[in-house]
Amino acid sequence: MNEQTSGPDEAFQPSQPEPPARPPRQPVFNLPPALLATLLLLILIYAVQSLLPVYWSRWFLFSFGFIPLRYAVSLAEQGPQLYWTPVTYSLLHGSVEHIVFNGLWLMAFGAPVVRRIGTARYIIFWVLSSAASAALHAALNWGSEGLLIGASGVVSGLMGAACRFAFPPGRQMFGPAHLNPRLSVTQAVQSRTVIMFMLFWLVGNALIAVGIPLVGDGSQEIAWDAHIGGFVFGFFLFALFDRKLPPEPVPTPDDELQS
Repeated sequence: MNEQTSGPDEAFQPSQPEPPARPPRQPVFNLPPALLATLLLLILIYAVQSLLPVYWSRWFLFSFGFIPLRYAVSLAEQGPQLYWTPVTYSLLHGSVEHIVFNGLWLMAFGAPVVRRIGTARYIIFWVLSSAASAALHAALNWGSEGLLIGASGVVSGLMGAACRFAFPPGRQMFGPAHLNPRLSVTQAVQSRTVIMFMLFWLVGNALIAVGIPLVGDGSQEIAWDAHIGGFVFGFFLFALFDRKLPPEPVPTPDDELQS
């Protein structure tokens, strides 16, 4: 049997380099799972609410929306709704524009906050900022029969929280926003970026307060005071929810030689 042997050129021929691996595809919306679940929950609740007959839709809003009048009368005249509506109202919305607008802002400012504080603290933050927004709204509209719904108060709370870390001093950001050091209240109000953002936010709410809507149907009343309650809560009390940042890696001699 004849054997075929390779020549010296073939035996020592270098192998062809492998093509570089393709980088992994990044998702279009790189959202924390807790935030994605929140958006899906808001959409599901609105879809169910939209499919209800008129009578049941009114009952649904009455039972889960926030009404300041509930707290201006004696408890004997009230049902149990006053205990859960300071939170459940934040899961309801009045139109597609309403939920889309809140959803966009929730993705923008909720993502860095959720990545920083984690799911459990995010849920607690949602509950308490919702209640804080409703409390200021009730205080300024005491005895009103008006219905408050929407997540904008919580979104404003997330905006206030983001002001404490998402806008670091200086113009350069060296890493993900959620890993920035937390600014004290004094440092935050001395930051030009934070001040400009807060002024923009205040002007927007001032326009809403005088009846000039920024988006959506101008005939629909917007609770600007609930926005302020949420923002103040998030800005001043964010430190109670913040977690200790992971320590920065200490460079070793090997790292310095490689650099």
